[in-house]
Amino acid sequence: MKHHKIVFIGSGNITSAIVSGIVENGYPSQKITVCAPSEGHRGVLAKKWGVISSADNAAAIRQGDVIIFSVKPQKIRELCQDLCDAKIDFSNKLILSVVTGISISRFCELLNTKLNLIRMMPNTPVRVHEGMTALFAAEEVNEADRHFTTKLMCSVGKVCWLKNEADINKVIAVSASAPAYFFLFMEAIEREALLLGFSQERARLLVQQTARGVCALVEKSSALSLSELRQQVSSKGGTTEAAIKFFNKKQLFTVVSGAMKAAIAQAEFLEKNTF
Repeated sequence: MKHHKIVFIGSGNITSAIVSGIVENGYPSQKITVCAPSEGHRGVLAKKWGVISSADNAAAIRQGDVIIFSVKPQKIRELCQDLCDAKIDFSNKLILSVVTGISISRFCELLNTKLNLIRMMPNTPVRVHEGMTALFAAEEVNEADRHFTTKLMCSVGKVCWLKNEADINKVIAVSASAPAYFFLFMEAIEREALLLGFSQERARLLVQQTARGVCALVEKSSALSLSELRQQVSSKGGTTEAAIKFFNKKQLFTVVSGAMKAAIAQAEFLEKNTF
């Protein structure tokens, strides 16, 4: 993979996760610039990973080949206006956007130009090279840029290309937000373990290793459905069956469905109401 000059606009959690992941995987840190108004997060990234830190978005973008927009949707309009005022030429740059709720057409409208743009929806496990990133490209994006983006994000996990831009919002519910669901479930088990008398260290170990083992089993058992794997743990009249019956009584599937629909609804709300 060619090492283009990458510029991150924004220094939040996703930027931090991608930077740490790709640098650990061998991407040259001096080919990466992180831009943000305050030195806080970008300063930490510069110190920890050796990347370049800048408060000047326009200057950094002019020097960059690949521009990754990773800011909150509420900030994108003002940011784009500043870049328009700076009269930046985006024609030879690859734009990657992880901004929720901003479509490709809207992004082009905000920057008043056609963009060679790919929308990305990664999740935070890219930090440990185990991320899942969904991608959707504008028609103008050539195969070389698609290949670079695939290789870049495959260095920190797995990728899938979407055929429809509208599916980005669905991916948010299924993958991008999902690490928090798993953390919440692990947190609930850990909390109950503490109430049962286990130490913090022991409770964390029990929950953490169980989750690791479950993921390994899923990966190595592709011929089996998740339902079949679950049933392998249960025996009639046993302890696991008692727990599963309680989950079913409380309608766990309905709760999860409602949570995912809420995530999609919020993404759609941001699309319609950010500006």
